[in-house]
Amino acid sequence: MQSKAKTVAEYIASLPEDRRGAIKAVRDVVKKHLPAGYKEGMDYGYIGWSVPLSVYPDTYNGQPLCYAALASQKNHMALYLMCAYAEGPIKQRLVKGFKEAGKKLDMGKACIRFKQLEDLPLDVVAEVTAAVPMKKYVEIARAARAKKK
Repeated sequence: MQSKAKTVAEYIASLPEDRRGAIKAVRDVVKKHLPAGYKEGMDYGYIGWSVPLSVYPDTYNGQPLCYAALASQKNHMALYLMCAYAEGPIKQRLVKGFKEAGKKLDMGKACIRFKQLEDLPLDVVAEVTAAVPMKKYVEIARAARAKKK
């Protein structure tokens, strides 16, 4: 479900009441723990945090490199943590954190689906959000691009 909202405030205001509180709470956690340099905005119809093109312009699609995103979808809400995309220590920490909290992890490649705020261990979300400084994330992206060329 892509929103036509132009700002994050418009996006949040457009959400159904039962989702607005959850989206606001998760957004607050992400914003508080996001490493320096990532910029918040509306990307692809949802809230996104990305590397500005002024820092890393060589993206595959000419759009800012997404680090995290938050969306209200048709049947669930979703938190996209791109730093947890690959099998590695960050994804392992995410999986372990959900298990330790007694929560069910409903995850695609980088998308964590949740129906209500209580489905997320927010301390784990905070830890994973804080895991990759922007400089390192750009290095990872550059290395991935170089492999594909």
